[in-house]
Amino acid sequence: MEPANAPARPCSGLRIGDVAPDFEARSTIGPVRLSAFRGRWLVLFSHPADFTPVCTTEFVALAREAEAFAARDCALMALSVDSLFSHFAWLRMIRDRFGIEVRFPIVEDPTLVIGRAYGMVSAQDADSATVRTTFFIDPRGVIRAMTCYPANLGRSVPEMLRILDGLQAIDASGALAPANWQAGEPLLAPPTQDLDQVFAAEEATSWFLTPVEAAPQ
Repeated sequence: MEPANAPARPCSGLRIGDVAPDFEARSTIGPVRLSAFRGRWLVLFSHPADFTPVCTTEFVALAREAEAFAARDCALMALSVDSLFSHFAWLRMIRDRFGIEVRFPIVEDPTLVIGRAYGMVSAQDADSATVRTTFFIDPRGVIRAMTCYPANLGRSVPEMLRILDGLQAIDASGALAPANWQAGEPLLAPPTQDLDQVFAAEEATSWFLTPVEAAPQ
C-alpha cells in the first residue's frame, strides 16, 4: 500500500496549495484511490483509533450530516491504523448502538504509509494515537485547508461544513470570507491595489473593507 505520488520533501511539509498525495488502499467500501475523487470536493480525515469515545462521537455526527456534505458535492474519507475488520466491527457497533450507518469509506493504514505521507504522524511515531487531522481537497486535488486537533478534542462538524461552504463561496465569487462567516452572508471584496482608488474612496475603510453579496452556488 504505497502512495502513488509521495512528496519529495518531509511528510510534515504538506501545505495549503499542494496537490494531495495519491494513494490506493483497502477501505470499508472496497479498494479506494484518492485520485478517483477528482472532479468533486473531498474531506480526508484521520482518527486515532476505532472503539474510542471521541472518535465514536465524531463518526456518529459525520454520518448524520453525510447528506449535507453530499449536497455540497463533497465526499468523506476517513483513515486510521486499525485493520479493515476492526473498522467493520466498529461500524456495526455504531449502527446497533446509535441507529446510524457509516457509509463513507474508512481506509486502513496499518503501516502508517499514508499517514506519514500526509504528515498525520511523524516519522518517529509508532502509531497515530495523537492525530486528528483534516484535509479539505478541491476538485483539482489541491489541498485548500487543513485542521489538526489533539486526540482528546473532537472536531466540530458544523465548522467542517462552514469551511467547505467558505471555500466554495470564494471560488464562485473571487471574494473573501470574513471572520465567523456563514453560508448566505455577505463576503468581502478584494482590496484595490490602485492608489487613486484608495484616495477616492468615500470612507477610510471602503477601499479594503467592502461587503459584497455571495454568488449563488
